[in-house]
Amino acid sequence: MDSEERKLWDKLKKFELDNPSSDYTFSLRLVKENGWSLTYALQAIEEYKKFIFLACTSGHPVTPSDQIDQVWHLHLIYTHSYWIDLCKYTLNREIHHGPTSGGSESSKTFKSYYDQTLNSYRIKFNKPAPSHIWPDCETRFSDNNFRRVNIKENWIIRKP
Repeated sequence: MDSEERKLWDKLKKFELDNPSSDYTFSLRLVKENGWSLTYALQAIEEYKKFIFLACTSGHPVTPSDQIDQVWHLHLIYTHSYWIDLCKYTLNREIHHGPTSGGSESSKTFKSYYDQTLNSYRIKFNKPAPSHIWPDCETRFSDNNFRRVNIKENWIIRKP
């Protein structure tokens, strides 16, 4: 990282997603909505910050893992935190979420972006992205048939 990137990374590390005066914090909502442990949610938040850093510094389009995308989606509904606190005051730029338009060409494009993102992660942070949050490209794009389900009303039974 150069000195400007280091300054940005330091700002992102200090950026707080949890409102300490809230009983239902951002990280607790991630835990509840995704069935994650608090430790895992906090790791995903840290990796989300790295993803945002890469979006600002890599020089190419970036694609998140599904776990990071879950953090990003949740952050987007905390509109003041996302658009004002993060984009305006921390990054001094807007980071828009661009979902796929579908089809094989779009799929190839996002797979390429994901591979580039993992490579940029390795370069910027001097280590590979943790595979429990950033799976390899094949896993990332083969396991993505998700639905929001109320687990108080439905049983979820793993397919054999």
